[in-house]
Amino acid sequence: MAERDKPAKRPADDFVVTHADEAGFDGGLREFFDYRDLGMAGVSGGKVQAHVIRAKDGHKATGGWHYHILDFQMVYVLKGWVRFEYDGVGEVVLKPGSCVYQPPGIRHREIEHSADLELIEIVSPAEFETVAIEAP
Repeated sequence: MAERDKPAKRPADDFVVTHADEAGFDGGLREFFDYRDLGMAGVSGGKVQAHVIRAKDGHKATGGWHYHILDFQMVYVLKGWVRFEYDGVGEVVLKPGSCVYQPPGIRHREIEHSADLELIEIVSPAEFETVAIEAP
């Protein structure tokens, strides 16, 4: 292989693995959730962010309407349940194994969730803006 054909970095340089038994949860976008960063923002150059999100003990959803300025957002429920409302769609209950793609800019709110809720969220880009709004 010619020198010019060699990659600048080896693929193993960006290898990321996280383990639940070694992971910590901390604050994030919503005060009623704890977030576990899965390490994708750094290796994707800020193109992608992935979190495990779980309900915070003793906290309930605020039910505030909002939308996100981003390119991609999906949620996959691992355990528990969560009830959302989407403008133009209505209420949707997600349970273990449910997956939802939330189109960019869709107005939505979380109405309630179970105390044992745990989900995976993947967004792009890693940093994005959330805009609070009045009910649509």
